[in-house]
Amino acid sequence: MSIDVRRSDDPERYLATDLLVWFAEETTADDVQLRGVPADQRFVVDLEDGPTATHAGIYGVRPMVMSLPGGAVPDVAGLTWVGVHPDCRRRGVLSAMMADHLARTRDEGRSLSVLHASEPAIYGRFGYGMAAVQLQVDLGRGTTFTAPHLEDEASRVRTRLVDAADPGVTDRIRACALAAAPAASGTIVGDSAFTSLLAHEPPEERRDKERRRFLFAEVDGQDVGCVGLRREHKWDNARPGGTLHAGLLLGSPAARLALLRRLVDFDLMSTVKLENVSADDPLLHWLDGPRATSDLRTWDSTWVRLVDVGAAWSLRSYDAPCDVVVEVEDRFAPWNAGRWRLLATDGTGEATRTDADADVVLDVSVLGAAYLGRPVAGLLRAGRVAEKRAGAFIELARAMRTDVEPESSIGF
Repeated sequence: MSIDVRRSDDPERYLATDLLVWFAEETTADDVQLRGVPADQRFVVDLEDGPTATHAGIYGVRPMVMSLPGGAVPDVAGLTWVGVHPDCRRRGVLSAMMADHLARTRDEGRSLSVLHASEPAIYGRFGYGMAAVQLQVDLGRGTTFTAPHLEDEASRVRTRLVDAADPGVTDRIRACALAAAPAASGTIVGDSAFTSLLAHEPPEERRDKERRRFLFAEVDGQDVGCVGLRREHKWDNARPGGTLHAGLLLGSPAARLALLRRLVDFDLMSTVKLENVSADDPLLHWLDGPRATSDLRTWDSTWVRLVDVGAAWSLRSYDAPCDVVVEVEDRFAPWNAGRWRLLATDGTGEATRTDADADVVLDVSVLGAAYLGRPVAGLLRAGRVAEKRAGAFIELARAMRTDVEPESSIGF
């Protein structure tokens, strides 16, 4: 059956489909919910025997940038709001939407698509690789952080607490993210409309919670980092045992150190839950290892999809040389399929088509998993890669790997 994917022309129906698929509590702030997904980046599927009040399927694209190894910060397609009506599943709707998204992204001149996966089993089959992981770390009040060679720099940092709804706060947050991005591969920054959502808290989300606040790190009155937070009261036997929930830390190591020291020193709190810490964040070194935490969990963060292998390969830098012929398997972006000579010389990458025999055979998702610098050499042992020339995949993996694992990213 041929499935047509088209741009949405009915924002109310588009939003109604999202509310049905994600079964969230409805809000009166429809205009806010659609913010950050431009009208020309909302796409729908309708079936002849499908629903009429909603669509059979929807997806959206957020305009975003993402930092890469070497410091480049190109535009990427932030895939979001992907959903299929419960009555229309197993009919090819999702596959049609994913193929449409990849084709549109390529036609618009972007070579990378990124997402946060609601269910990790879904997106690997569409060519996305898990490119960054995040840690959720619990710390006790008064936790000590040891960083002797950062003390002078950290001592210059002052922290300031502001409400998320204060004028200009979300612009400051976005500026912090953009400033930090080149030095932190994997940092994703949305446009101003998307960032403004951080200040929006409808009543059904707040309930009995404190309003969202942001803690800024400043040096000589200039922002150098920030983190969002919300406190939750709890009393045990008349003793304060509250929990402070903190989001993504932004800024230099010294700025993060100053922010963390402030987070673990709020009155009436006993636990700090850091909900989005990158796998190589200096936090664990400041703590002398994971057992210094109260709890530590690992989750997937950013998934990356190479929409155009040739263009994407040359966007980032490489820390080791390689010259490998890769047979790429790509069902949903057939223009990628086939053999590529992936070359890295003096930090610069070049990808060209070739008829030479393949050194490595792999799915395009493997390149996505490695793209931000995560180690992927273990995929050979796991049987996810076929190596035709001994040592070829290790050569490729070493070239793509970075000294520090990529940053986790804000959910979108």
